[in-house]
Amino acid sequence: MLLALLFFGSKAIPDIAKTLGKGMREFKKATNEIKREINDHTSDIKKDIDEVKSTVNRETNKIKHDLDEVSSAVDKETDQIRKDLEDVSKPIEPDPESKKEIKDHPED
Repeated sequence: MLLALLFFGSKAIPDIAKTLGKGMREFKKATNEIKREINDHTSDIKKDIDEVKSTVNRETNKIKHDLDEVSSAVDKETDQIRKDLEDVSKPIEPDPESKKEIKDHPED
């Protein structure tokens, strides 16, 4: 400070301080403006990303729901086919009444 006083003189120091203060205010104002611009653009990008994310989640949920429905239908059909196969593969037991008729009426 003593050097500034000797170099510039006592009358110039207030003007220098005033000029430095103005410069600092302008710098701070410019910095704040840049921050605001960055935040504005970043929020727009974030909004776009959130919309895409929401759309992807919605479509993914639809696909999962459709797959669950198809899986359920396939399971039902598979169970029915198994049941039908079990029914077909069971040996056919002759009706006791028909055996009786055969014994009562031998072939001519």
